[in-house]
Amino acid sequence: MRYRLWTLLAILLAMPVAAGAQILPLPTLPNTGGVTGQVGQLVPRVPVDQVLQSATDLAQARIDRLQTLVRRNPDRIALDRQGNPVRAGEVVLTDPDDASIAAAQAAGFRLIERDTVPGLDIGFARFAAPRGMSIESALKRMRKAAPDREVSADPLHFASGGEAPAPFTAPFFAPAPFAAAGARVGIIDGGVNTQVVAPPVTQTGFATGAPYVNDHATGIASLISGGSGVRAAALGSALYVADVYGRDPAGGNATAIARAIGWLVTQQVEVITVSLVGPANPLLARTIAAAQARGVLIVAAVGNDGPAAPPSYPASYPGVIAVTGVDGHDRALIEAGRAEHLDYAAPGADMLAANSGGRLVAVRGTSFAAPLVAARIAATGSPAALDREARDLGPRGPDRIFGRGLVCGDCRTSRK
Repeated sequence: MRYRLWTLLAILLAMPVAAGAQILPLPTLPNTGGVTGQVGQLVPRVPVDQVLQSATDLAQARIDRLQTLVRRNPDRIALDRQGNPVRAGEVVLTDPDDASIAAAQAAGFRLIERDTVPGLDIGFARFAAPRGMSIESALKRMRKAAPDREVSADPLHFASGGEAPAPFTAPFFAPAPFAAAGARVGIIDGGVNTQVVAPPVTQTGFATGAPYVNDHATGIASLISGGSGVRAAALGSALYVADVYGRDPAGGNATAIARAIGWLVTQQVEVITVSLVGPANPLLARTIAAAQARGVLIVAAVGNDGPAAPPSYPASYPGVIAVTGVDGHDRALIEAGRAEHLDYAAPGADMLAANSGGRLVAVRGTSFAAPLVAARIAATGSPAALDREARDLGPRGPDRIFGRGLVCGDCRTSRK
């Protein structure tokens, strides 16, 4: 029976979505045996039928969530060929010159804006495609008009965690904050309620209506600097918050995140935490590489869409520190996504954070693991120190489930 369940799981993870949901296909997995093995290792003490149900439910939930988003915002959001939500009717050129701008306009595109990522000298231009043209057709036409430039859609990124649905029971860890006085930590997310988290906090917006306070961003900020009863994982750090969502239903797009990274570079931030996930994007890849070249460390969550989801970005970009989450018993979260590489695990469940109203709430997701790793980097000043303190979990040595081990295991604020 167990063999048949694993075989069925392999088939479900490898097969495309049924005809009724073809606009958002699951990825084709070339090595399904490896995937099922990976899912099994993620939850070694969970019955196999629960693993099967969770993996398929996560995959379907992602499909349903993104399709609903498009239905509610058809004029703002569309799906590309891979099923990723993008800004509807928009195409982006990276490092455009006057000739490529003119060629795009001659091809029927309308220039929305031409700008440069602050502090990094990376140019980009956003264009509106001809009315009624699909994203794929617009990309094809733009690549023909500007063959020597990087052309892409403007994909959206989503938070990888939220308030837990039910109370939890977990071991209580004595407060053990880590001092990071003077360190500057950047957060790319929504807006933060500065009255809830410990000061100092500087924030600005990169979307319509931003900064606009939300629970997810405030929770992440509270885990780093403390406040409202949450212990600080990087006590004394200064937070720099870039709101890439505001009130825009198409917020969290790649151009907003690129601008946010550039702004954080100009603020001399040493480490940036990003608890958002989306597909690969050339402008964002260039921006991250440029920030890294200036010594900025970027930490990102692997997401919560499960091992059947496509690899998450920015966690999968080279050099980005990719983080997964564990529960209060050091078990990897069953919903944890995947990236092209994995560096560390950190607490991501059976924990408390502050919401935007200042109330302590239970949270769950790899979203809340990433800021703890960023906090430890801020406190130690180097990822190399994390390797020395990381506690090995799972198979001996680095692995694809826990990376190089558990970091900040005693940072969790949990109920007594």
